[in-house]
Amino acid sequence: MALLPVDEALRLLLADKMPSGHEYVALHQAGNRVLATSIFASFNQPPFDASAMDGYAIRFADAEQLPVTLKVIGESAAGKGFDGTLKSGEAVRIFTGAPMPAGADTVVIQENTKQDGDHVTLLEDVEKARHIRLSGLDFRDGECLLQTGHVLDPASLSLAAASGHAKLQVYTQPRTAILATGNELVPASTIPAADQIVSSNSYGVAEIVRRNGGVAEDLGIVPDDLVKIEQSIRTVAASDADILITLGGASVGDHDLVHKALINCGVDLGFYKIAMRPGKPLMFGTLARDGKKPLLVLGLPGNPVSSLVCSYVFLAPLVARLAGKTPMTRIASARLAQDMATNGNRRDYARAALSYDSNGELLATPLPVQDSSMLTVITRADGLLIREPFAEAAKRGDRCQVLLIR
Repeated sequence: MALLPVDEALRLLLADKMPSGHEYVALHQAGNRVLATSIFASFNQPPFDASAMDGYAIRFADAEQLPVTLKVIGESAAGKGFDGTLKSGEAVRIFTGAPMPAGADTVVIQENTKQDGDHVTLLEDVEKARHIRLSGLDFRDGECLLQTGHVLDPASLSLAAASGHAKLQVYTQPRTAILATGNELVPASTIPAADQIVSSNSYGVAEIVRRNGGVAEDLGIVPDDLVKIEQSIRTVAASDADILITLGGASVGDHDLVHKALINCGVDLGFYKIAMRPGKPLMFGTLARDGKKPLLVLGLPGNPVSSLVCSYVFLAPLVARLAGKTPMTRIASARLAQDMATNGNRRDYARAALSYDSNGELLATPLPVQDSSMLTVITRADGLLIREPFAEAAKRGDRCQVLLIR
């Protein structure tokens, strides 16, 4: 069977994928969520003309000739404004954020005054309408403040609160179930025996899900038993999960049973085996469910680095698309920091360290060891250096493409 090109696999994976739904959440739960509908201001901010400084509210007409002494007739503070109306020859003591009294049109900062009892003398020239924040300066009633698709960062949450929104309508987070398979696997809390290894893939994969706007549930480890794997798949299908990720068992060995289990459970495989390195034994399919959207199934290789690379290339954009977000990964242009040999018949994702030259241009240095089982290597990588199938030898300084993972 011919290997499917990466770009075609991505096209099939993302075709017709949209955010799966929306929900209302309280502001304190909305961080990093994505707005499913635009939000509009419910009132003006500030709601009244307010002082921007501590000082005195006056009529500018009283300050055209200095020095002048005015009678202080009251005080306006934040949360407790002055009820009366300012007349000629009068001033009101005012504080930052307090409403401007009726009749006043200017604020004189206290440093430019001298108070004596219930009188204040203006000592320096005054600028009309100075130090006043007009009603609606920040936003006005009915104004669109944040549009659909906006990712709610700290400033956005504050703006939503300030404009009268205690709850926000956001896209639901795609729920992802992660199922590791393999007789050799033991939990991270267990010391492995001589023929065992610690199951590590689920932790990195789950974090990629979370960073792209999804919710990850680790279902633990299932042994290489066809019946038990099928039971686990059917359990996920009956749940509210949007995506099932299987780890391992995707190749063609006698103990690689995931492919067969998916078929037995009715999964319609859209593709199987990709022209990429690492990560060739990748599967994607859908499982129809009564009364629910189809379950999306992504079968990742069991090899630790292959699993992560496939997650950066395929899982990150899938989860982000369902969450209404932009993927954490993106492709950047760089220059090679060293020569590279010709490439084989699969797209290669070489682990690379990134730096900048003296001109601020991005440089990509392939790490010296590219074995796809070595997690220590990928932890030192900032990106995946992309080499197309049958790419000719490249020289230092040549342009290249890098999938940024940090």
